[in-house]
Parts: sequence; structure tokens; C-alpha cells
Amino acid sequence: MNTVNRREFLRYLSAASALGALSYPLSALSKNTQANVVIVGGGFGGATCAKYLHKYNPNINVTLIEQNTKFVTCPFSNTVIAGINKLDYITQKYTQLNNKNSINVVHDRVTAVDTNSKLITTKSGKKLSYDRLVVSPGIDFVWDSIAGYDESLVTKMPHAWKAGKQTQLLRDQLVAMKNGGTVIIAPPGNPFRCPPGPYERASLIAEYLTKHKPKSKILILDAKDKFSKQPLFQNAWDELYPDMIEWTPGSQGGKVINVNAKKMTVTTEDDTYNGDVINLIPAQKAGNIAHVAGLVNDKGWCPVNQKTFASEKQKNVYVIGDACIAGKMPKSGYAANSQGKVCAMQIIADLDGRKPFEPSWINTCYSLVAKDYAISVAMVYRYSDKGIIGVKGAGGVSTVEADIKLRQLEAKYTTGWYHSITSDIFS
Repeated sequence: MNTVNRREFLRYLSAASALGALSYPLSALSKNTQANVVIVGGGFGGATCAKYLHKYNPNINVTLIEQNTKFVTCPFSNTVIAGINKLDYITQKYTQLNNKNSINVVHDRVTAVDTNSKLITTKSGKKLSYDRLVVSPGIDFVWDSIAGYDESLVTKMPHAWKAGKQTQLLRDQLVAMKNGGTVIIAPPGNPFRCPPGPYERASLIAEYLTKHKPKSKILILDAKDKFSKQPLFQNAWDELYPDMIEWTPGSQGGKVINVNAKKMTVTTEDDTYNGDVINLIPAQKAGNIAHVAGLVNDKGWCPVNQKTFASEKQKNVYVIGDACIAGKMPKSGYAANSQGKVCAMQIIADLDGRKPFEPSWINTCYSLVAKDYAISVAMVYRYSDKGIIGVKGAGGVSTVEADIKLRQLEAKYTTGWYHSITSDIFS
């Protein structure tokens, strides 16, 4: 893909986030069908699905259950960790969904799902019936995936993989760290939620350290042997942060197998490392309510019909976002947003008694390597007999040879994408 076409494609992706799934015959959807649809989880997937269900058919009663009164986004949380933005910059409110879009937003925690009676129970004792249920719970952690590490240690060695208090905690630890300290970032194996990307995180932390604590080092101890946009990241590290970031792949002793929080050490198969700040990111699984509702497989993720996102485990239940197994689509906010729109259309088709539509999806993952320097990968997806696959020739990756002007332009696209997608969902 040449530079001009790539720019046009990225602009198209930004605009497409507000348009929904590609090539859908909205006129074919009935706006008269009445039903109760309950959505559990108000992140990129669930909030999108709620808004677009109402948009496509205002007669459907949509209830969104989200335990938090505000949503702090993982995308752009790395900018908070690096001191570029404040936490309120990535904090979204549900006010417009409730008022402007006539969605019943309930701030409560779901404790039980009775799929036989089609009944939801919340912590406060509410019971809500549904005709269709959408579960978009995001991720939880496999706490026993690293010896010596459990949930009690997240204040000592924050994961910062759920945005909010953990984001601010990691930021505060960096500020308190001495000049000449070592930051250890330990990413998990696949699959995992991304963004926030550990390699973007390392980049932006490096920018902060270069300006404020230039004698410091960043050590990435990775469970994987490769990662998305790897040549682009590594070239940028050499250019912008020479000798500051060291990446060790899993096959060369990078996989962390043990930690000692008191000594602030992590151990791999080859060595033990001391860190002043340790960002330990555990292995992941579908959010807890997906397990409670019986929606997961033996690996902790939710198998779905990848055309409709209907659960393969329970009837009248759909799963979208990070928790579901969505073929070649990544576990990203943009992917969840795209899935939410497709799921909304497929639910309405189902309620209308129609066959599922042929869907397509879009995703782009921007990464800031510095405040004014970005790279990206983009893809269009379609459904096939093998599930969701990428469309050959669609999308692409930032060119390695791009000049600084294009990197700066992509940084502007990154910010534009964030404002576009959060506005699309929450306004």
C-alpha cells in the first residue's frame, strides 16, 4: 500500500467507526419489533451495541448494566502513565446514553444469569428479564499464571491493564522512581487485550524517562517471541531512545515464571532481575460474569457463532468484545466497537425472524511511540467458513521507511481516532 492510499484508508477507517458495519442493508431491518434486550458491560463493545440497537430499532427496550458510573478507556491510558494526559482525558460518562439515546443504564453488578428463565439478578437484588442478552465483560486475569503473583500484589506490581486506579498507580510509581532506575514490563502470551499495548507503553515511558530520568532503563521480559508492528517499534526505539529499551523474547529467557514482591524481583528460566518499577501483566481470560453464565470454554474464552456473535454455549445470549473468540480479529477497543454494531444488527434480524446478514468488520490499532510520533496497522475483516478472516489487500501497516512528517501525521490520526470513537459510543 503506498503512502497516499494509506492516508486515505486511515481517514476512511476513522469515519467508518461512526457508520457501523460495512454494507449493511439497514432498510431491511424492522423498526416495529418490540423486545427486551439486556446488555452486561458498558465498555467499547457493550455501550456500542446498546446505542446502535436503539438507533436501528427505537422500539426495542435496551437496558445496559454496568457496575461503574464512569468508563475509563484502556486506549490512551498509556498517555496518562507517561504524563501526556490526565486521567479525566480518558474518562467517559454514560449520561448521553441514558438521556439522549433513551437507554436504561443501570449501575449495578450482575451476580447471576438464569439462561433457562432468561433472567438477570444484580447485587442490589434487581431482577431483569430479557428476550436477548448481550455479554460484553472484557477481561479478567489468570492470577496463578505466574508463581508468587496474585491479586493482592497489584498495588506493589501494578498491571495497569484495566484503566483507572491502576493507570494512576503506575504513573505515580514512575514519578517516584529515581533517575537511573529500572522499569520492567512483563507482557503475557497470546491472546491478551491490546491496546493498551505493552510496546506502546514502553515507548511512551521511554519518552518520559528521556526527558526527566535519562539514566533509567526499560526491560521488556516477554512471554512471546514476536509482537505486532515489531520492526516499526524497534526501529523507532533505536531512533528515539537508543540503549534505553531492551526486549527479551520468551525463547531467549524473557518469560517471567516467578516474582518476589518484597525483593522487587522477577525470575525467568534464565535469570533473576531487579526492578524499581515492575509492570507485571498476567495472562487473561473472559470477564467473570461470562464464567458465571456458563459462556466459556476450557481455555477461559467465549466461543461464538462468528457471523452473529451468538454464544455457542447458551441460547439467546451473545458475547462481544475481548471476551469472545472472534477469529482473526484482535482484542481491541476498535474491534469491540465494530462487533457491537454487527451484533446489534444480527439481534434485530433474529428478532424479526430473518436470516443473519453477511457481516464485515474493521479494525485499526494505532500506537504512539512518542507524543508526536505514531505507527499503525489496519484491516478489514469478513466472515468465511473458517470464521472471521482478514480481507487480503485491505488495510496495511505503516511503512518502515516513512519520514517524520508521516509519523507526526499518524499521531494526529491517533488522537482523531480516539475522539471519534469515544464520541461515536458515548455521545
